Amino acid sequence: MTWSATARGAHQPDNTAFTQQRLPAWQPLLSASITLPLFFCAGLAFIGLGLGLYYSSNGIVELEHDYTGDAGSGNCSVCAAAGQGRAPPPPCSCAWYFSLHELFPGPVYLYYELSGFYQNNRRYGVSRDDAQLSGLPSALRQPANECAPYQRSAAGLPIAPCGAIANSLFNDTFSLWHQRQPAGPYVEVPLDRAAIAWWTDYHVKFRNPPLVNGSLALAFRGTAPPPNWRRPVYELSADPNNTGFVNQDFVVWMRTAALPTFRKLYARIRQGDYAAGLPRGAYRVNISYNYPVRAFGGHKLLIFSNISWMGGKNPFLGIAYLVVGALCILVGFAMLLVYIRYQDQTDDDDDDE
Repeated sequence: MTWSATARGAHQPDNTAFTQQRLPAWQPLLSASITLPLFFCAGLAFIGLGLGLYYSSNGIVELEHDYTGDAGSGNCSVCAAAGQGRAPPPPCSCAWYFSLHELFPGPVYLYYELSGFYQNNRRYGVSRDDAQLSGLPSALRQPANECAPYQRSAAGLPIAPCGAIANSLFNDTFSLWHQRQPAGPYVEVPLDRAAIAWWTDYHVKFRNPPLVNGSLALAFRGTAPPPNWRRPVYELSADPNNTGFVNQDFVVWMRTAALPTFRKLYARIRQGDYAAGLPRGAYRVNISYNYPVRAFGGHKLLIFSNISWMGGKNPFLGIAYLVVGALCILVGFAMLLVYIRYQDQTDDDDDDE
């Protein structure tokens, strides 16, 4: 019996305040005098922040144009009709003309927007090979199975970059021209297309494979471009620092969107005479129409926008803060009415005791 009692005692926890949960603690007593001011203060804070966000968002100027090519939507309808049912569609060009009667304040950002395009589809979202995109030579020759059916070409060559995301790369291109004087010539507006991708994507996640004899083309020798591409990945740009897997447009596209309607940055306008924004005058956007969307009922938009301290235009965030703040105020008043209604009854019960 002595041995058994000692054995059981050896497994008992120490008799300390921590192990026996006897540490001093404080539990707040939420009375009306504490709770009601918290609700009102939180409501006022949310409403103030919501008003700031909402008016900041409304101060952002945007100019957008749907160039999908629906009937009556401009001369891009000719390109849309020419590419109907053809994959890939034939090269086609169209233009968008617009005028500004006052300065469009800068810095100006040029976005393209797609709607009805579900990049959040699970099968689509995993159809890529991150090891290949990081420049690993072995992954370049042996693409991941997740890339199927865009893993190998009909000739059996490994596809680089593989997967459905890369195969659906957005390939419309744009140039902006400005007519400063009526009946005068159009001058091309410089578009800054550098550093449009996330820094972590461009400098960490995406890498080209090691050069072979100083040539990137030789590094990709023995691979095939995705089926929808007209040229291989190492010819995406004439700039050696902006081609291959580190091409800015490619990196931007590979960061998939969470919603079926999304925008992606195409360029910034912040150079030369346009550093302060787009001055008044007539403008023309030359569009190289290559990307078909009518087959799945999608739409393509071009958007000029500036930003504020909170980023791009997003009225939802301000509205959400306003709604939460208003609910806090309403709940506070409801609790105040209940407190006033039953306070006398509580006091009478205390007196009776």
